[in-house]
Amino acid sequence: MTPDSPSFDPGRAARILAEDLRAIGSPERAAAEQRYLKSDLEFFGVTVPEMRRVVTAAVRRVPGLDREAALAWAVALWREPVHERRMAAVEVLRLVRTQLRPDDLATVEELIRDARTWALVDSLAGDIAGVIALRHPAEAWPRVDGWAGDPDFWVRRSALLTLLPGIRADRPDLARLERYALGMLAEKEFFIRKAIGWVLRETSKRDPEWVATWTAAHVLEMSGVTFREATRRLSPATTDRLRTLREGSPRG
Repeated sequence: MTPDSPSFDPGRAARILAEDLRAIGSPERAAAEQRYLKSDLEFFGVTVPEMRRVVTAAVRRVPGLDREAALAWAVALWREPVHERRMAAVEVLRLVRTQLRPDDLATVEELIRDARTWALVDSLAGDIAGVIALRHPAEAWPRVDGWAGDPDFWVRRSALLTLLPGIRADRPDLARLERYALGMLAEKEFFIRKAIGWVLRETSKRDPEWVATWTAAHVLEMSGVTFREATRRLSPATTDRLRTLREGSPRG
């Protein structure tokens, strides 16, 4: 099945899915979410579990959905400035993520640049780009390396979060983690500081000694939020030792 197949019209599929989501939305939830995310998008007010249920059912109604059709469907969903449509676009890609190729990172990057919120960026990076990189490291990582130095902090955050699938699969790229983290450690942007800590926290679940050693080496350079996240899963004794090292830090 391809986007040109007469049996699948991505624009029509996007409209039907959007109608299904709108039908189960809550105006009260929509207003609350729009305020919480400080977004200019329209909101239907659909919960994430309900959105995933509806999208999964829609994908199952398209037997043999391939990557080209899924990409076209996701792009069609994304075109309208509606939060749930864009969440659905991410979910469509997440459901076919093992089919995606390194060249598809170009589309993922376009969506990241347009997203402007963690609610969309984090899954695009951690669930989609990260799986592509894990499956196709030689072709994918050079592009993600470019993200790590991008002027857009959402793109830089995405480089960090792309490391997560490898960490969770016990295939951490510690050299790349260190390179990315060191390049961003002095940044003031909260979402970067939080992401560095998040990646270190996930790494500490499998290699606490490496995280403790790395944190000790850079403890005076870390922001408070990075330190708190990095040490969250370490032993109390290790965390106390690292906290003692931070005493007197002007950035603590």
